[in-house]
Amino acid sequence: MQRETSKSITAEKLQAACEDLLNTAEHPDEVTVRNIAQRAGAGVSAISYHFGSVEHLIFSVAERVYLRLNAERLALLQAAIQRAHPAPARIEDLIAAMVGPSIRWSLDATSSYSVLRHMTSLAQSSDHPEIFRPMIEDIDHHRLFVPHFRKISPWLSDVDIGFRISCLLGVRSQMTRNRRRTDELTNHMLDLGDPQVVLDNVIAATAPIFTTRPPANSNTVPNSSRH
Repeated sequence: MQRETSKSITAEKLQAACEDLLNTAEHPDEVTVRNIAQRAGAGVSAISYHFGSVEHLIFSVAERVYLRLNAERLALLQAAIQRAHPAPARIEDLIAAMVGPSIRWSLDATSSYSVLRHMTSLAQSSDHPEIFRPMIEDIDHHRLFVPHFRKISPWLSDVDIGFRISCLLGVRSQMTRNRRRTDELTNHMLDLGDPQVVLDNVIAATAPIFTTRPPANSNTVPNSSRH
């Protein structure tokens, strides 16, 4: 039992060290086996012993950061549902729950959002991108929003809602990864360093794609539940 506890403590120290280094690194290549082990007070062989490789360690660190982010997202969703009950949750609250945590974390120097950025970069350059695929392709938490958007817009099918969620996530990614372009396009008139300003503008821009009824002759995918 003592040996298992010691293994668990070492693995936790390696994860904490890796997360700290990723949070301050300009590029994921700066986070090496040697400096992770040094910060954790462990031997360099400990990473391969506990995780198999530094990429698997980074994945495990990103996974636990992602779980924290999603826990915040789902807590906001539940709060929005309870606040509006028995009516549908407000569209503004659903959008804020889905993309607000990412936007806030990306602008908070004390958050671990850099871990997720670096993981995405590493996945694109890795010889083993399959290590990161389960997280990058995970959409289960996004699917939880679908029925609540449907309650607001019953004329839309799950396909319609899914496409609009994808569009919303694209806008979110623009705000978290390339705000400089948005700053140029808006003539530097918005304070894009203020998460509430960013979120308010994202909500204003994307809410209509869920709430505006398409014309009868539009190309919107038919709602199969109506047939």
